[in-house]
This record gives sequence, structure tokens and C-alpha cells, in this order.
Amino acid sequence: MENELLEIRFHGRGGQGVKTAALLLAEAAFETGKEVQGFADYGPERAGAPVAGFTRISDKKVTIHSFIESPDIVVIIDGTLIDSIPVLEGLKKDGPVIVNTTLPPEKIANKLKKKTNIHTIDATGISLDILKRDFPNAPVLGAVVKVTGIVPLDAIERVFTKKFAGRDEIIKGNIAAAKRAYEEVKSI
Repeated sequence: MENELLEIRFHGRGGQGVKTAALLLAEAAFETGKEVQGFADYGPERAGAPVAGFTRISDKKVTIHSFIESPDIVVIIDGTLIDSIPVLEGLKKDGPVIVNTTLPPEKIANKLKKKTNIHTIDATGISLDILKRDFPNAPVLGAVVKVTGIVPLDAIERVFTKKFAGRDEIIKGNIAAAKRAYEEVKSI
């Protein structure tokens, strides 16, 4: 990605860490010398309401200040949103889609009516197993890194270490969850 603006749109529900995932990815890219933006779109809704997060990454200063309508990558932290909102709206041709689900990528491809560049990860299962809580954003970031190569996995690890400084169990758990997702993501 040289002098190119890369735009990522996250879809999930309040309480799943959508905003945090968008911000952490932006921070990891910033750590590698990129120009970034990370923000979310949500209102006064309660936990469980649909939320969108946005990350822009570039080698040049990012001067756009709007929601991402034509993303290069779509990340779906809550797979149930596939049936209720147009998660792929505006996705650039052949853009990767990463979905938190227990379903194989072929079944998600059928649901999305998109034949290629579909990637699935059971981020919720990994989170429950490692973190003992339903915070799928850390494993989703591991899958994003694996699928896209936007940043190295150790950049995500450094961001976790900084964000959760002094909370070693949280740091260790998030790093382990991201690494496991990095290894377990399935693709077509």
C-alpha cells in the first residue's frame, strides 16, 4: 500500500468493541508510520444496536472527514447483521470481507451473494475460550491482519500493551486471542 488510501468499515453491535477495533487498527497503523483516522457512528442506542466503525490508513495525510461509503474492506463483527443491514453496500470490487461466524466461508459467500475474498473466523468462540468474555474485537483484529497484511501482528500486540498498560492478564489474553484468530481464519 504505497500512497494509497485504504478504507475499512466495521459492522457490529453496541458492546462488541466495534469502535475500539477501528481505533486500535488505526493506532497500530500509526505505530508503523502511516497517517490514520479511526472513528465510529453510533447514537444513544443501547448495547445490541447496530454500530459502524471506520478506519482510514494512508501514506499521506488523510483529509477526508466523512463516513466510509465505498470501503476497500468490510469487517462484520456480528454475523447476524448480514440478514438485517446492507453490510456490503459500496464495497469496492473484489474487496475482502471478514466475518465473525462459526459458518464456513462458503456458506457466508452464499448468504452475501459474493463468490470470492470471503474470510471467516469464530472470534466470539476464541474470545469466550481465551478471555472468558464475549469481546470478539481482539480476535477480529488478528483476522484482519492475516487477511490484509495492513499492519504486522506485532503492531497490534504493541497497541494492546499500550492500551491496557498495567493490566497484564488483559494484555496477554488479547494478544493470545489475536494470534489464534490469525492462525484460524478460513478463506475462499
